[in-house]
Amino acid sequence: MTEHLPRKLAVILHADVGGSTALVQRNESLAHERIQDVFRRFSATIESYGGIAHEIRGDALVAEFSRASDAVSAALAFQFANEDHNKSVTDDIRPEIRIGISLGEVVIADGTITGAGVVLAQRLEQLAEPGSVCIQGAAYETVPQRLPFNYESLGEQKVKGFEEPVRVYTVGLEDEQAIPPPDPTVRLDKPVLELPDKPSFAVLPFTNMSGDSEQEYFSDGITEDIITELSRFRELLVIARNSTFVFKGQSVDVTDVSKQLGVRYVVEGSVRKAGNRVRVTAQLVDATTGNHVWAERYDRELEDIFAVQDEVVRAIVTALPGQLQHAELERAERKPPIDWKVYDLVLRASSRVLQESKPAVAEARPLLEQALAMDPRYALTHAWLCTAHLLEWVGHWSTSPKASLELALKHGRLAVKLDETSHLGHWRLSEVYLVGLRDPVEAKIHAERAVTLNPNASGAIAWMGFISGCLGEHDKGIELAREALRLDPLAPGWLRCILGHAYFIARRYDEAISAYKAASLEWAYGLGWLAASYAQASRIDEARATASSYLEAARKEMVACPLGEPESWIEFLVARSGYVRQEDINHFVDGLRKAGLPE
Repeated sequence: MTEHLPRKLAVILHADVGGSTALVQRNESLAHERIQDVFRRFSATIESYGGIAHEIRGDALVAEFSRASDAVSAALAFQFANEDHNKSVTDDIRPEIRIGISLGEVVIADGTITGAGVVLAQRLEQLAEPGSVCIQGAAYETVPQRLPFNYESLGEQKVKGFEEPVRVYTVGLEDEQAIPPPDPTVRLDKPVLELPDKPSFAVLPFTNMSGDSEQEYFSDGITEDIITELSRFRELLVIARNSTFVFKGQSVDVTDVSKQLGVRYVVEGSVRKAGNRVRVTAQLVDATTGNHVWAERYDRELEDIFAVQDEVVRAIVTALPGQLQHAELERAERKPPIDWKVYDLVLRASSRVLQESKPAVAEARPLLEQALAMDPRYALTHAWLCTAHLLEWVGHWSTSPKASLELALKHGRLAVKLDETSHLGHWRLSEVYLVGLRDPVEAKIHAERAVTLNPNASGAIAWMGFISGCLGEHDKGIELAREALRLDPLAPGWLRCILGHAYFIARRYDEAISAYKAASLEWAYGLGWLAASYAQASRIDEARATASSYLEAARKEMVACPLGEPESWIEFLVARSGYVRQEDINHFVDGLRKAGLPE
């Protein structure tokens, strides 16, 4: 039986970056940084006008307001501010956003906001020019006419996914008028997650104090390593990197972080790297009271960076008397330090692999191969090479898919052989076994080992849930996917897709659709499964429209692929589905065919 999904009427704002593909082609890493900065600044403006920036999905943002006037004011305030900001940029990486505003019903499920209102706002945003705002007629009618806004009618527009035409207006500011200031009495309540029974932590991105934006990868890497080491403790709940990095570059109130992520403790810090020296500062705050529990500063040679990370973790966990056993702390200690230059190369590479794009992965592999030449026994180098080669196989980016899969398997095996305690190595090797080799037995062994080694690893837990679903353990698959989302409340698209997979394979289509829609704007593959879900739910028009959107997004990703488009899009998706039971493969193929995806 389908669970009841809570619904409400809301004003929805949807924004994306116009021409993002062109920006990425000019300079991928800089474009990614600028796009994230745009949405961080816009999120702050949205919150100042009483809205909630629910999600940032790749190059898109979804926000909710209680009044259309606040949504319009926030949108125009940011467009003017961003125009001024871009004038100060000396290069040609100047992201401009398009904004759509709608009034409609939305669904709140699994920490995401979906529904017709969100889809309509997205469609309106697609009608807007970069730097402009489009508003639905129904929302326009609720804005007081006394406000200094100027409207231009675009007439009734036929938009994809909606049977009836929609009246659309572009909205701007009247000449020589000021944008209405925020009304402090209007404030939407953000969803608050309950605190768990055990100590709970969010490690915010450490601030790069080096004065060089090129060093961001290093401070990010330090943060990620501290998260990983804390995550090893089963007695703690540690929020995943994906969710804490949403706050990167923001001036945050730890109380808000506590409420949004459902944690008691927040770790903050900074990193300054200069020459062969590094300074790391860190502090632990009880976010429920604002009290500082612990703070320290470390001035060391770069060769000692591993020892500094261990000291930070030790200081954090020992600040919780009686919570952790000494033996557990010892088991969390690192392997003997490696050459920091190798570590530096792996950090540079991993920051690119995490972008999951063809150009970024192509940049990462030479860095990893250089690290491998310097130290062939560093397990994390092999783990990230496994990930890079698997992405090239999954994405159809390789000139020799068979060779890419073989290299992914080789490096995955070496990662766990060199360091049996590497949860990342076991997790990535598990992915190779299931998706690439269709070996669910080996995949399950390594996934279970990854979760045992790192009980807070949201990605590994979600992956274990996916394997469970593929083996017919539907309830367990859904439970693990939900557990992963508790550890990663602001999860990226691929992780939310795993919840969608869990529901789809259990034939719970309404929940699958909700989960996929929360993810599909960022991850093209999610659109393929969303189309199949619509089809199996007998919503054929939506299925065909979504299949068309999937093809458009996938072809855009494959523009520079050496092998061109796959001969059969259905076979392409099935080959990367991970499904091992014939009944699940047939179910997926049937959905894709009903959705009209080309054979």
